[in-house]
Amino acid sequence: MAWQRVDLTTAQIDHLKTLVTGLVSTNESVLDQHGRDESAIAPVRPSAVVMPRSTDEVAAVLAYCNKEKIPVVAFGAGSSLEGHVLPLFGGISLDLTEMNKIIEIRADDLLVRVQPGVTRMALNEKLASSGLFFSVDPGADATLGGMASTGAAGTTTVRYGSMRENVLALTAVMADGTIIRTGRETRKLSAGYDLTRLLVGSEGTLAIITELTLRVFGIPEKMAAAIVRFPTLAEGVSAATTIVRSGISIARCEFLDAKCIKNVNAHDGLTLAEVPTLFFEFHGSPQGVQEDASSVKDIVEEFGGSDFEWTTDEGARRKLWQARHNAYWAGIAANPGKRAVSTDAAVPLSKLAEAVTVADELLAKYKYPYSILGHVADANFHCFIVTDPSKPEELEEVRHVTHEITMRIIEMGGTCTGEHGIGSGKIDALVAETGAAAVGIMKSIKQSLDPNNILNPGKVFN
Repeated sequence: MAWQRVDLTTAQIDHLKTLVTGLVSTNESVLDQHGRDESAIAPVRPSAVVMPRSTDEVAAVLAYCNKEKIPVVAFGAGSSLEGHVLPLFGGISLDLTEMNKIIEIRADDLLVRVQPGVTRMALNEKLASSGLFFSVDPGADATLGGMASTGAAGTTTVRYGSMRENVLALTAVMADGTIIRTGRETRKLSAGYDLTRLLVGSEGTLAIITELTLRVFGIPEKMAAAIVRFPTLAEGVSAATTIVRSGISIARCEFLDAKCIKNVNAHDGLTLAEVPTLFFEFHGSPQGVQEDASSVKDIVEEFGGSDFEWTTDEGARRKLWQARHNAYWAGIAANPGKRAVSTDAAVPLSKLAEAVTVADELLAKYKYPYSILGHVADANFHCFIVTDPSKPEELEEVRHVTHEITMRIIEMGGTCTGEHGIGSGKIDALVAETGAAAVGIMKSIKQSLDPNNILNPGKVFN
C-alpha cells in the first residue's frame, strides 16, 4: 500500500503502553533521537517511540500495528548510513535496545545467543573471558540486530566473513505478530529455503529480529599489525589485490588515502605520514604471523610500498586500528558543522584499482572535500564526501555524483552496496543492478510477508 504520514492518536498511544513493559514516549528529544541516523538524509520524526523488552512484546506491538496500519521502523544504535531507521511515514520507532541480554555462550560449539540490542563491543567484552571473539567489525559500536538487518560487514570480512556467514539462526516476528525461528545451531544446513539469509540484510522490511545465534571464534594466539605507504592511490590498491590473490592469510587489509590519514592524525594524535597507506592485521601462531608479514613486505615493495612497519605489541596494534575505525568521525571532526555522505561499493577484485581511480577522478571535478578508504582485501571501498546541511542543494548535487560513481561500478560488474544496504538512498541503483524483474520478485516476497507494508516502508524499493 502507498503511504502518507501516519500520526498516532492518543488512544493508539495509550493502547501501545498496555502492550510493553518498557517506555512508550512522545517526548520531543526522544523523537528527535529516533528520527535520524548517521546519513546526511534529512531527519524525520516518528509519531512515538516504543521500547519492548521481549519477543512476545514485539509480537503484540506488531499485531496491533498491522491491524491499525501503523508503520513500524526498527531502531538500534542509529549508526546506519543509508537512512534505514528514518520513519519516512511517521508511525512508531521500535527501539530494541532494552532487549540487550547475552542469553547463552557455548564455547564448545563456538556459538552465542543474544538479543538484538546487544552491541558488538559489549559482546566481545563478555566473550573475552572465554577466549572467544565475535568477528564482524563494521567500526561503529552497532547493535547486533541492526548489523544483521543491514547485512553488515567490515574490516575482518576477508578472513571471517560478514553477518550473512556468521548468523546461524534467528528468532523473528513477522508483520502480523507471528513468531518464527529460522536456521539451526549447526555449521551445515540443507533443510528447505534459507529463511535466515532472507531476513539477514532485509533492512527491517520483512520482519523484526528478536534473537540471534552467532558464530564466534577463538582469540588467535598472536596478532600483529603492519603499515606501509605508497606514492599513489592506485599502487596501494593494486598491492592489496595482489596480496589477496597470493593466498596470504590476512585478517584485515584497509586502505586510507592521504586525506584520511591527515584527519586521523588530528583526531587520534598520530603522526603518520600523510600519503596513501595500507593497514594490515595478521592472526595466527607467532611464526605464522611473522612469515605472513614478511611475505606482505616483499609484495608491497614491488608496487612502490615503503616504510613497512609491523608490530606484535598489543597496545600499538589497538591504537592503529582504533584510528582506522575513527576515520569517519575524524572526517566529521575535520569539517565542523558539516555532514557526510559515505558511499559503499564493491567490485570484482581485478577491477578494484580501476574503480577507485574512477571514483577519485569523478570526485576531483567537484568542490566538495572528500576522501577514499575501504576494506580493499574484499574489494569494498567507501568515499567520504562532505556536505553542508544548511544547503540542501549541496546534498542533491553530491547524490548526483555518487549515483554517477555507482553506475560506473555496476558497469564493471560490481554492486552499489557491499555492506551499508539500500535504505532509502540507493533504491534506483538496486533496479539498475539487479533489473526490474528481480526487484519484482523482491516486491512479491514483501507483499506476501507484509501485505499492509507496515515494516520500514519506503526502504529498499518504492
